[in-house]
Amino acid sequence: MEELPEIRIGTAEREDAMRRLSDHFAAGRLSVAEFDERSAVIAAAVTRGDITPVFADLPDPLVKAAAVPAESKSGFLAGWPERAMAVVPILAIILFFTTGSWLWFLAIPLMGALLFGSGHGGHGWHGGHGRDRRRES
Repeated sequence: MEELPEIRIGTAEREDAMRRLSDHFAAGRLSVAEFDERSAVIAAAVTRGDITPVFADLPDPLVKAAAVPAESKSGFLAGWPERAMAVVPILAIILFFTTGSWLWFLAIPLMGALLFGSGHGGHGWHGGHGRDRRRES
């Protein structure tokens, strides 16, 4: 934003500025009154120069570390649910032609639900192997 302050901005730039301002508010750097005042300035901003003063006394946003998938293990079993799901349609076709029953195609959504479904807190079957799923009364 510091290059050409006279350049006009659009909705995307205003939304980005509001998101950054909200992050500062959530971090406790702004009071409610300050947030309201600065939000009004951003909403009325026409150029980059109109937005720059809003962030003048705030620190630069921290660069967030790249999200590392929880299952970024290297090895043979890494990503097994995805590989298993890729094989299921092929097996369903083979079993359809060998047995003549279309019911094998029901295995595709069934395996998808078992491997990736939200039935266990949004993590699917592979998300919580070591947890005890019994409910205590």
